[in-house]
Amino acid sequence: MTNNNPTLLPMTFIGGGNMAQALISGWLKQGLPASAIHVVEPQAQTRAVVQQHVGIHCHENAADAPTDSKLVVWAIKPQVFKEVALPLAARFTQALHLSVAAGVRSDSMARWLGTERVVRVMPNTPALVGLGQSGLFARDHVSAQEREHVQQLMQAVGQSVWVATEDQLDAVTALSGSGPAYVFFFIEAMTQAGIDMGLPPQQAHQLAVGTFVGASELARSSSEPPSVLRERVTSKGGTTYAAITSMQSDSIAGLIAKALKAAQQRSQELGNVLDQA
Repeated sequence: MTNNNPTLLPMTFIGGGNMAQALISGWLKQGLPASAIHVVEPQAQTRAVVQQHVGIHCHENAADAPTDSKLVVWAIKPQVFKEVALPLAARFTQALHLSVAAGVRSDSMARWLGTERVVRVMPNTPALVGLGQSGLFARDHVSAQEREHVQQLMQAVGQSVWVATEDQLDAVTALSGSGPAYVFFFIEAMTQAGIDMGLPPQQAHQLAVGTFVGASELARSSSEPPSVLRERVTSKGGTTYAAITSMQSDSIAGLIAKALKAAQQRSQELGNVLDQA
């Protein structure tokens, strides 16, 4: 990423919450100048956080943001997207629009914003530590060069994949968008089990979190699939075998698949509701 790319700067964020802060922090580390990034955030407390911890000046009103923004990043709640976007559409007619608002489909955004140059991004919260996983979808009028620029931007906060059809973002939402919560849930359960078995809470937490970090890195760096890695530490009749056998008898894999399907369906339902707004 270059810090003087004329196709991206200046850029304006509509919304300055956690995901906006994660993206801005990552992009600043990659060389984008703070002076070319603007944030519109009506909440005084959030503006103060952005200005203090991220170092970007915030505008309370969109009327103070530059009209020549080349990229507008929509980082607002899906439920308010339409009411916020409609009065701002005429202000950003030349911009590429990048949305991280979950469930708001690009057909709706194109209609509300009056442009076909829309990219949807489904990020996740590990972007806060530069380890995000994002799904990307671009409408046909987004150029190959613009797609490349978006890819570069998202690489500053982790990894990303382009999906072929927009409905696949519902699967991305279920898998990686909501996925960190599943991991935290499992860490909670492992930590509590460790405590119940007699370990001090701090030790149980350290061991549970460290195990996820180490196993994830091993899975990432290995050329072998997770099934093989699992089998290598599952000696028949051993302790791991006992645990895995217990999980299999309780159909844990099936329950996980069922949970992800529920998340996918909910993402589809939210999109349907917002399309009718």
